[in-house]
Amino acid sequence: MPLRTYRPTTPSRRGTVSITFEELTRNRPEKSLVAPLKRSGGRNFRGKMTARHIGGGAKRAYRIIDFKRDKFGVPGKVATIEYDPNRSARIALIHYADGDKRYIIHPESLKVGDFIESGQDAEIRIGNALPLSHIPQGTQVHNIEMQPGSGGKIVRSAGLSARLQATTGVYSLIRLPSGEVRHILSRCMATVGEVGNSDNKNVKLGKAGKSRHLGRRPSVRGSAMTPRDHPHGGGEGRSPIGLKHPKTPWGKPALGFRTRRNKRTDNMIATRRSKKR
Repeated sequence: MPLRTYRPTTPSRRGTVSITFEELTRNRPEKSLVAPLKRSGGRNFRGKMTARHIGGGAKRAYRIIDFKRDKFGVPGKVATIEYDPNRSARIALIHYADGDKRYIIHPESLKVGDFIESGQDAEIRIGNALPLSHIPQGTQVHNIEMQPGSGGKIVRSAGLSARLQATTGVYSLIRLPSGEVRHILSRCMATVGEVGNSDNKNVKLGKAGKSRHLGRRPSVRGSAMTPRDHPHGGGEGRSPIGLKHPKTPWGKPALGFRTRRNKRTDNMIATRRSKKR
């Protein structure tokens, strides 16, 4: 997918890099697959802000995505490739042979008019969804389930893919994009191929206004705050963090500090993404 740069007619245009959207074939979503989406502003059900730097932004409608891919044995035809404001990947509208319509995450190189299928008897072809036990070793996959029937939970962002390294009985060994190697039940479904829109990582917004359109509010540096507001604050003039380790606003170590606290699934990780122990 080609990228577009602009003449430096303004300071913001000088650094802007955007995608051309050439592969999109439809401007409006399928009405039957759209749901209202209410913004949280980073607040939980009690109204307390639990995620900072969230608010504003353009209104969005949610596209209902088929992460489960449970239309087993029913072939479907790719009708359109569309933009989804709720994710970095593109989505594809599938018209199934029984008249059903569903959205899926668009895999790289899947075109309008191609046919896809789900189930253990499906071919090993881009866009087809199969259990991990029926996928050959070394195959690139995405939209991987963590529990059978729960729907794809990992490897869904633009340009990502995981690699199936081995299948031994109940579990399959998956190398994730982060470098982590993980055991996943072989009955879990996964889609063959890589997620499309791989150039998304090269996009440069160019100006603060585009971040606000996406619902991202400004982030203030801790070193620009006072000591009572942030551990990095205070000092005469522009002061470095000093000999202390970098911290969050609440005094928790940052930059490399391990926060994972899930002993229940520790044994499912064969190789961690970081070699540190």
